[in-house]
Amino acid sequence: MASITMENLGKVYPDGTRAVGGINLHIEDGEFLVLVGPSGCGKSTVLRMIAGLESITEGTLKIGDRVVNDVPPKDRDIAMVFQNYALYPHMTVYDNMAFGLKLRKFPKDEIDARVKAAAEILEIKDFLHRKPRALSGGQRQRVAMGRAIVREPAAFLMDEPLSNLDAKLRVQMRAELERLHSRLGTTTVYVTHDQVEAMTLGDRVAVLRAVSPRAPYNLQQVGPPTELFNRPGNLFVAGFIGSPAMNMTYGHLEAEGDRVYAVLPTGRLRVDPVALADHPGIEDHMNKELVIGVRPNNMEAAQVAGRDPERMITATITWAECVGREPYSPL
Repeated sequence: MASITMENLGKVYPDGTRAVGGINLHIEDGEFLVLVGPSGCGKSTVLRMIAGLESITEGTLKIGDRVVNDVPPKDRDIAMVFQNYALYPHMTVYDNMAFGLKLRKFPKDEIDARVKAAAEILEIKDFLHRKPRALSGGQRQRVAMGRAIVREPAAFLMDEPLSNLDAKLRVQMRAELERLHSRLGTTTVYVTHDQVEAMTLGDRVAVLRAVSPRAPYNLQQVGPPTELFNRPGNLFVAGFIGSPAMNMTYGHLEAEGDRVYAVLPTGRLRVDPVALADHPGIEDHMNKELVIGVRPNNMEAAQVAGRDPERMITATITWAECVGREPYSPL
């Protein structure tokens, strides 16, 4: 296992297009870090730079204590798991998992031991003599992970490995990945556009956005999932993390005695004293225009909330979205 360190990491293509800008990030040995962001934000490019599949044009990349900017992919001691499984259709599960070790001239008995141990961990030992076409999507993804596990790498790099699976199977495979990481403890960098995956899998989550003249850096915030949800670092993170998304509007804060109110276009709300205590220095922003955000899970119908006039605003429900136990009602 090994840590991964990015120091001012950047990628500019020959035509001048910048894909990655100024990423500074340290991934601890044994950590499960998720790179999440919308399409085009550079997360897969960063993963490919770690793997050595994309050249690094700016900054430094370290795996452990070794600078690997110019080290070939095969010598970086990493293993990748892809979205499309990348299995050889003419080979059995056993041969797919063993193929990389055979190329590296491992002894047959060690190959056999590693393949069977990985198959045991992933619960695919009964499928070792089948070919990929005889397996379900979830089983194929387990084989792809098994092929990575047998290498016993310093780090796993996973590029949206669950995106081809149906919703129910994705939930199951997320649990499998958590169990696998707990058992192996291998440093893992996981790329996804799905914030649910990011929030449920990551020890820490790094939120990325596409670079632009106004936002030259991809990395917006990195931290534990609860920190990103409860204390977003900027408007992009606040709007991206959370489903349904945070409600945001312009307003300002005003004080009346020892109470503070958020004044919104639709009324005003008393700000919880606990929230004020969690944001030292907020008094410096009184009576200035602010963007005020309220999570949907912090809102409920007035008759349920007890009709406290200091905690009520008036709004019209435009439509309702039934997603099970809790209907979503945009205002």
